[in-house]
Amino acid sequence: MPHSPDNLPLALYSAAQVRELDARLIAAGTPGFELMSRAAHAIWRTLRRRWPDVGVLTVLAGRGNNAGDGYLVAALALRAGWRVQVLAVGDAAQLQGDAALARDQALAASVPVQPWREGVELQGVVLDALLGTGLQGAVREPYALVIGVLNASGLPVLAVDIPSGLCADTGQALGVAVRAELTVSLIGLKLGLFTGQAAEYLGELQFDDLQADAALVAAQTFTVQRLAPASLPQLPARSRNVHKGQLGHVLVVAGDRGYAGAGLLAAQSALRTGAGLVSLATRSEHLPAAQARLPEVMAAGVASANQLLALGVNASVWVVGPGLGQAAWGRSLVSAAATCHVAQVWDADALNLLAQGLVELPPGAVLTPHPGEAARLLGISSAAVQADRPGAARALAQRYRAVCVLKGAGSLIADCDGALWLCERGHPAMAGAGLGDVLAGVIGALLAQGLAALPAAQLAVYLHACAGERLALQGRGLAASDLCEVIRELLQEQSACLS
Repeated sequence: MPHSPDNLPLALYSAAQVRELDARLIAAGTPGFELMSRAAHAIWRTLRRRWPDVGVLTVLAGRGNNAGDGYLVAALALRAGWRVQVLAVGDAAQLQGDAALARDQALAASVPVQPWREGVELQGVVLDALLGTGLQGAVREPYALVIGVLNASGLPVLAVDIPSGLCADTGQALGVAVRAELTVSLIGLKLGLFTGQAAEYLGELQFDDLQADAALVAAQTFTVQRLAPASLPQLPARSRNVHKGQLGHVLVVAGDRGYAGAGLLAAQSALRTGAGLVSLATRSEHLPAAQARLPEVMAAGVASANQLLALGVNASVWVVGPGLGQAAWGRSLVSAAATCHVAQVWDADALNLLAQGLVELPPGAVLTPHPGEAARLLGISSAAVQADRPGAARALAQRYRAVCVLKGAGSLIADCDGALWLCERGHPAMAGAGLGDVLAGVIGALLAQGLAALPAAQLAVYLHACAGERLALQGRGLAASDLCEVIRELLQEQSACLS
């Protein structure tokens, strides 16, 4: 997912919260039409910088405040000598309040306004001022038809506030959505711009706060906080006389027959992220490969829960589930892990067994489901998880009283109190096997070095995603094991080993 400039605000709002902030600004003395005028100037400045030589603008205007922004932009473009047309979708006479004032101002400035009809030609840069953040349910006609025509036109598109048809709260396309080249978000960043399907529709994201009073903005409740370099947790620098016993002992419980690699990936990433000691509990037949591939890891074959408990007595963190399977062997090992009250990361088949009600989660664990695993844990469909990723992440954290990492585009981290953090970093090249095993090992290593569950999850998700971005510069074919060395480099840049 293309990441946003680091100068964007960290707070992400729901549509309702942005409307509340807008109302507070108006109540504090900034008229609504003044905010609309500021929005129009911000959009026009951005449009002119991006496409300085086009000289032709088509505004697609709906029936809400986004339409008002569009009418005012049209007037500014006409005044600057551009050839302008406004195509009104729906009856422009039904606009109300500030949007109606904007329409009247555009008409007074001789902006050509005509009803949209099939076959009308879109020209130049197209300003999407159709539907705003208040959209409920699937896009209806004639808007769905207009959006289809716009997407097929091949013309550059600037979306006002959010691409029309994209849900401001979940990032899901509500039936159909505008594919913009550039989106200018206003007043407050919307959560839906950073998760779900947003990356397919957003284009480049820019933001303008419309000169909103900083104190009012700071007082407004927000839904999610973006992870960014300045806000990331840090590992402390190491003292000169530190030894491995002070840096934690990670036990990876993983790898049924046919899945030896999952345990190796988790163990390797735990090593490269700085855990003092790493053990691997796996099938006995996997030991030669483990010892050849990772001689630094203490690999042991286990056949029963009792053997695992004896092996894990000295471990400070358990990473449970990668490639573990759901047969008797895997079930017995997860059941043993559930009895140990140490820091744990549960991934993959541990989550599937948890979803079946066969085990109980130990206190203080970190869960790392992908959407399919999240669906099983919640008893809903994967589509339902993806339709409301923030809601799913919160529900998981609260149901299991754990920190939950919901993986995917715009990975979300939720704590059991309902707070959410989002990582928009990452790249499509990361769509491959084993990357989740690497993430589980990174979280385990950070826990082993003293971070609590929430900051360990936050830092691990960010490092993992940024490593994928850096490697994606080489194109397709990213292998999960490639991430381990890059995560090590990024951790050194973020939390230097020595002060």
